[in-house]
Amino acid sequence: MKVNVEIDCTPLEARQFFGLPDVQPMQTAVMDKLQQQMLANIEKVSPEALMQSWFTFDPKIAERFGDMFVTMAGLGGSRPADKK
Repeated sequence: MKVNVEIDCTPLEARQFFGLPDVQPMQTAVMDKLQQQMLANIEKVSPEALMQSWFTFDPKIAERFGDMFVTMAGLGGSRPADKK
């Protein structure tokens, strides 16, 4: 014997039928909090902010990064050492 039961209802109606709690307010609150945190931290990951934070501790770091990329790409040898 084969019995097929087809129920047509929304997810909200199914949760209410089974007595599950309504999580919509909690989801909304969590998503609002997440959005606020993302917007507050978006400036920290902007390209300008990243470059500024990387290059503030050593003024010659930009030159060293350039040398590293040239060496990794095999486009040339290393630059002569800086005179001290």
